[in-house]
Amino acid sequence: MTETTERVAVVIEDDPDIQEVLEAILIEAGFVVHLAGTGAEGVALMQELHPTLTTLDVNMPGMDGFETLKRLRRLSTSSIIMISARFDEIDVVHGLSAGADDFVAKPFRTAELRARIDAALRRAPLAAPTDPKESGWLQHDGLRLHVDRRLVQVNGTALLLTRSEFDLLASLFQPENRVHTKHELVLQVRSDNFATSGLVTDSDRRSLEVHVANLRKKIGRSADGADRIETVRGVGYRLAPARS
Repeated sequence: MTETTERVAVVIEDDPDIQEVLEAILIEAGFVVHLAGTGAEGVALMQELHPTLTTLDVNMPGMDGFETLKRLRRLSTSSIIMISARFDEIDVVHGLSAGADDFVAKPFRTAELRARIDAALRRAPLAAPTDPKESGWLQHDGLRLHVDRRLVQVNGTALLLTRSEFDLLASLFQPENRVHTKHELVLQVRSDNFATSGLVTDSDRRSLEVHVANLRKKIGRSADGADRIETVRGVGYRLAPARS
């Protein structure tokens, strides 16, 4: 087991040249890096190391990236960035729906990938508290969220969210009665308002819509059957007003 002060990254990639590039970027970002050439090796490293961040290729021999992602998500809620030469919308949606926090196209730009990795570093959770009744909880319509400890409960039951899903929900909570634009939410979930000059593409907005859909499924509906997250057409999203 690594020391808790280390930031561990796992690179799952079958191309040695790309492995080398990713390893260099991650070491520069402050990670201790472990390499896997297959999905099975990556799953084994996830079980052993519990990394903060995992990069995952889509096209690999044997178990492909999508199947590997499903297995990784059974083990951890840590950040997973998919990296693929396949960047069709259906592949991006498939990856995000299966639990990826981000989807980067090959060939990737080093500066952009580093910015996304830095965003993952800023979202790294603190240690979980032993007493769920401590102060710092935000509450709304059966939802409880602790921003600093990155914990979520639904009607008293703990809920596991991906990093992006948690950041999205936390953004909607602050403040809970305001409509949040898609542009704003993309930047907040990306935790990177400056590295990419605030640019939000159609692909970013589509990714956000997938994250919202996944989050809606996980947090469920209110007691009256209404969605807890409302779509404000042409603008964005907000938490639905609590029903009395």
